[in-house]
Amino acid sequence: MAAIVLAILALSTLCSIEAQEGGFSVELIHRDSSKSPFYNPLETTSDRVTNALRRSFNRVHRFKRNSVPTTAAESDLTADSGEYLMKISLGTPRFDIVAIADTGSDLIWTQCKPCSQCFKQDAPFFDPSKSSTYRKISCSASQCIDLERTSCSTDHSCQYAVSYGDSSFSDGDLAADTLTLASTTGRPVAFPKTVIGCGTFNGGTFDEKTSGIIGLGGGQVSLISQLRTSVAGKFSYCLLPISQAGNSSKINFGSNAIVSAPGVVSTPLVKKSPDTFYFLTLEAITVGTKRIKFTGSSLGSEEGNIIIDSGTTLTLLPSEFYSEVESAMTSQISAKRTEGPEGVSLCYNAKDEFKIPDVTVHFTNADVKLKPLNTFIRVSDTAICFTFNSLDDIVAIYGNLSQMDFLIGYDTQKQTVSFQPTDCSKN
Repeated sequence: MAAIVLAILALSTLCSIEAQEGGFSVELIHRDSSKSPFYNPLETTSDRVTNALRRSFNRVHRFKRNSVPTTAAESDLTADSGEYLMKISLGTPRFDIVAIADTGSDLIWTQCKPCSQCFKQDAPFFDPSKSSTYRKISCSASQCIDLERTSCSTDHSCQYAVSYGDSSFSDGDLAADTLTLASTTGRPVAFPKTVIGCGTFNGGTFDEKTSGIIGLGGGQVSLISQLRTSVAGKFSYCLLPISQAGNSSKINFGSNAIVSAPGVVSTPLVKKSPDTFYFLTLEAITVGTKRIKFTGSSLGSEEGNIIIDSGTTLTLLPSEFYSEVESAMTSQISAKRTEGPEGVSLCYNAKDEFKIPDVTVHFTNADVKLKPLNTFIRVSDTAICFTFNSLDDIVAIYGNLSQMDFLIGYDTQKQTVSFQPTDCSKN
């Protein structure tokens, strides 16, 4: 997974009404950029790509059909495998935090003082006692009732509990406070009374560079859903190719997120359980001149049979269908195959010159023609690998290598996802 940091600088406050009328954008920075807190100067480009592919396989455990809950998606996240970091501000006065921004979960939470058990983090913990706008949510409030796995404390405030597939967890107070995002206009956008989790009992595999999770999914307590009225349910992003990881692009909200230029194609978002995930309908994939009809994943072959996820690197397909796609690819490439990273199926000798067949992904009403940078990636000096792969017993996932150099817009009111070929370094 190509990891990306949503770096947000805190300046003066802009009200959310202005955000709705004019929209705003936030800088996107690749996880492996020197701007990222995860940046390791000792890693080579090959190291970073290989690590991203490994995280891709780790992440998909949350999408396994027998792991997907029917009521609460956030209970099955593989912690710290998300591909974004987001710097936001909480409280009054504003307190900056950096947390994993995850399109596959909903609840926004951070580690808080006083913490009875917390994982190590480099930055200070959020202290709710110092925020004049922090309020605990009562047990009788709809936000508490609607959230899975809550309980009532002795002071009748709502306690949340989230757990993850790798045994990581966070428990604490469900609360509301002002959340502030800085925009690329230089005027931060404040959202009062945003529902957050103030974690005081947390543990697991979280990295010390982070302090929690920011859910960007479709559930009711996600950041996207809570900003819905302020940004008209719209957001978009443009993911840079890995080769340009040192540069930055944007995630857009509100009117800034409208994708409407020539060449745009749109496909319906399909409402399915859990509502955290963004479900699309994949009809077929064409490799060169061969069109291969999608045979279905564990979600079936009808509507909503694939999840689009900006945090999974590879596009992952059921084995039987993937075999047909790979066969069509190998039949049109005359180059020597070689070994790649563990789990990656199709790789070629990087020193061989070969023409990559065109690949078009056919969603309902939207044919998305991919570029070579979307379908093959150099993983070492000697290997270049196909960015599609198989994994048994999963839902199909449209990963972020397939999304690079596309402006991708989500309209959760009209229930559409739009794709526009774009040079993301100029977006």
